[in-house]
Amino acid sequence: MTVEQRSLLMGRIRGKDTTPELIVAAMLRAHRFKFEQHASDLPGRPDFVLRRRRVVILVDGDFWHGWRFPAWEHKLSPFWHAKIATNRARDCRNIRKLRRAGWVVVRVWEHQLYRSATAVHDRILLTLRASAPRSGPK
Repeated sequence: MTVEQRSLLMGRIRGKDTTPELIVAAMLRAHRFKFEQHASDLPGRPDFVLRRRRVVILVDGDFWHGWRFPAWEHKLSPFWHAKIATNRARDCRNIRKLRRAGWVVVRVWEHQLYRSATAVHDRILLTLRASAPRSGPK
């Protein structure tokens, strides 16, 4: 692929409202959970935030966030190796910050949704039911 072709291809990749995100949003709506998406006041702008329950859900793409990165990092050019490694380090920092601030973090990988959306659904529901709503200021 030429540099121009690669640039056009990569430019078409969305950061929001991806298919995996739409699947999780539909799950949450089906159970009438109130959530916000991409909250800019939290580290890493989590994909889904359920404030009253203090739960965030991160929906991560396998390539961009480096699922099993050590198994395939050797196949990448130096640019992509550095890009994915930086994404992974940032993810770890943001997850740590969220947990230290008292948030429960649920991380959903793209392949998990495609393999078994039901298993992901059940895991999210278990977490949300265990995190009882907290009343906010009146």
